[in-house]
Order: sequence, then structure tokens, then C-alpha cells
Amino acid sequence: MRPTLSWADLPGRRVGVLGLGREGEANVRACRVRDIEPVLVDDRPRAAGVLATGAGGLEALLDCDVVIKTPGVSPYGPTVRALAAAKVPVVGGLGLWLAGADRSRVACITGTKGKSTTTAIAGHLLTRLGYRALVGGNIGVPPFDPPVGADFDFWIIEVSSYQAVDVPVSPPVVAVTSLSPDHLPWHRDDPETYYRDKLSLAAQPGAELTVANGDSALLRERRALLGPRVRWVHETDDAGATWMQPLGLLGGHNRRNALIAREALSALGVPEADDPPALGAAAEGFGGLESRLQVIGEIDGVTFVDDSLSTNVLPALAAVDAFADRRVALIVGGQDRGIDYRTLGEGLRRRTTPLLLLAIPENGGRILDAVTAAGAGRFVTVRAAPDLASATRAGFDWARSDGVVLLSPAAASFGVFRDYRQRGEAFAAAMAACGDA
Repeated sequence: MRPTLSWADLPGRRVGVLGLGREGEANVRACRVRDIEPVLVDDRPRAAGVLATGAGGLEALLDCDVVIKTPGVSPYGPTVRALAAAKVPVVGGLGLWLAGADRSRVACITGTKGKSTTTAIAGHLLTRLGYRALVGGNIGVPPFDPPVGADFDFWIIEVSSYQAVDVPVSPPVVAVTSLSPDHLPWHRDDPETYYRDKLSLAAQPGAELTVANGDSALLRERRALLGPRVRWVHETDDAGATWMQPLGLLGGHNRRNALIAREALSALGVPEADDPPALGAAAEGFGGLESRLQVIGEIDGVTFVDDSLSTNVLPALAAVDAFADRRVALIVGGQDRGIDYRTLGEGLRRRTTPLLLLAIPENGGRILDAVTAAGAGRFVTVRAAPDLASATRAGFDWARSDGVVLLSPAAASFGVFRDYRQRGEAFAAAMAACGDA
């Protein structure tokens, strides 16, 4: 049972903050503006006054009345289990904020992939329509961070599975963009635990409507986890509608993301959400999101697309489908998180134009084995590459003169790269080298 506490309930209590990343620092600021001096604990302290979890930190937290954890700390890990055994309430900053917010003006958007794009679209439309909108949560600033303020008409909040497990109440409007296995080590190495944690946002007290991806078989099979009412949205809905064209997004999945954003705004009571001309005007000027199916250049007729934020099979297949009629050199591989890549091979069977799959470390070999075992079809060729630069060059040579080199790794960047941005930068540098050769 998740404790239903708000930020207003904390003054006068002994509060601990577990984890001092970006959201953890916001938790500290939110405490101090309420005259709370929290106990600070982190697994790897980097500042004075912060206790190490394994060197006195856990003991200090056990002496607290409530502990605010950062999303990166799994509730299934030993620290949170020890606190739960001692009956110390463990909460999250976003959950504390939702418990005290006017949730009728909040939409929470989640999903394995597509949640950031959908959140950004909804926020862009609201802003262009003249509303004061905060786009925050996993995509941006925590809505409870004191410098953010509270002078907004609407809050559009992206929620990760890490954050959802700390949310005790939901706003009336929740959107779910997609569902596929991800972040499994954090969720007990169990896909069903991940699904339950991710979708818990849609069924907590206060939930009324879930706007959901109707093209997802996994979501439809889990209708019971999606709250009292569901509005299914399909990629082919509103055929012929043109209001989303100025958004400049590639792929049918992004068309569906735009439709989900519109449905969420309509459910929030935004009248312009049902006015296509107004939406079309508001869609102008949307810049898209970095490393999300982002065209970064063209050399000798070959288009280079950075989709570095693709960290599992679902977005990689969606990215490939965005170029169904072009030759695609697809670069995959990265940190191994236990994902079953047979589904990548199965998904590639529908290709009717040539695709070269180039697999790079760390888990490229495992991806190749899984795709080969699944049988990706006669239009797909697979090849190993020693690194991203080599794969980019090989993809460019193969894709000439009218194809696509697509970095959609279906794996996290960590290990070889610091983060998805560094991986995207390395891809851009490899593209530039192709032009220099």
C-alpha cells in the first residue's frame, strides 16, 4: 500500500532524502523551502553532509518518520525493503506533489516509448494556444521544485515506470503510449512486474480516463490494469486529418502519439483540442526532440537519422517502419539489459524493401543470434560491426544512393557511451567522416 502523503504533511516530521540525482536535489529544495532539514543519503555520496547508504545512511533513514526516494532507487532493492520492514513510509517527490495538486488540471503521460514525444506535443499545443503549461516530470523539471513555481493553467507530466511506483493517487486523465519489456533489472527481472508498475499510474485513486494506444496487443490484454474508462487511440484514426502535419514528425507511431496528445487535452477540457484549424495553427513551430527519430543530415542522397533514445525493440521497429519504402541500414546494440531480441527479428519479417542490420557492442552479438534464430526474412541481411563509427560507414556505403542510415539501437547507451546524447554525437561525427572520405 502506497502512503498517501503530500508535501504539506511533512513539516514537523523527521524526513530523509534517499538519492541525490536531479530529482533528489529537487526533493532537498522542496524540503528546505518548508523549513525541513532532511537527512541526506546516497549510495555514492559526492558532497559533504551526505551519508553513504552502506556506511550509516540506512541506519539514519530508519530513524526517520518518512523517506523521500529518488526514482532511480528500486522499491525491490535491499534499502527500501529494510525501510518497509521497519514501517518507515517511503514516498516519491512526484507522488507527494500529486497528492496535494489540483489534479483536474494535470495529465500524466506514461508508456515504454513515445511518452516524451507525446508530452512535448501536448505542452507545445497548449503553449501555442495561449495557455500557461508546465511540461515536466521525467522529461523536464520536477513540478514540485520550488523555482518552478505554480502559476500554470495545466501541468503535462511525463511519468517513468520508476516514478509510477511512488505515485499513490492519479489525476483523472492518464495517457499510455506503448508497452513492451524494459528496465527489467529494476523491476525484479520480471516483465509482468514491469507492466504492473508502469500501468499502476492508470488505476490509482482519482483515475477516471486512460487514453491508450489501441494498436498495442500488450495493452489490450491488460485492460484490467487501465482504470475505470479507456479511450483507445489508433494510428489510423481520423484518416485524412492534417492538423498534425506542421509537427513534422516521422512515422505512423508519431501520428498516433499526436492523436493521444490531442485526446488527453480534450479530456482536460481544452476546447481547442476539438478544433482542427486551431490545432493546426498551434502545431506550427514544433521542433521535435533530440535523438528521437531526428534527421541530422544527408550525404550523397543518404539520409542519416539519430534515434539514439531507442532503448528497446518497440521503438526500433517503429523507426524502421517510418522508412518502409526505402533501403535502411539499421544500427543496433548497446548495454545488455536482458531484453529478448527475437521480437526484433519477428518484426523485421514484414519488411518488403532491403534492410541491413549492423550490430555493435556490447550486446550486438546476442542481437544477431536472436534475430537470426527468429528468421528476419529474405529482405534482411545481418552483419556485425566493431563499433559505431565502422557501422555508420558500412551503412553509408550500403545505403547509397537513396537509402537511410538509422541509429535506433534497441539498447541503452551506458557502457560504451556516457548517455544517449554522447552516442548521438558520436553518430553525427561518424556521419561527418562519411562526407569527408
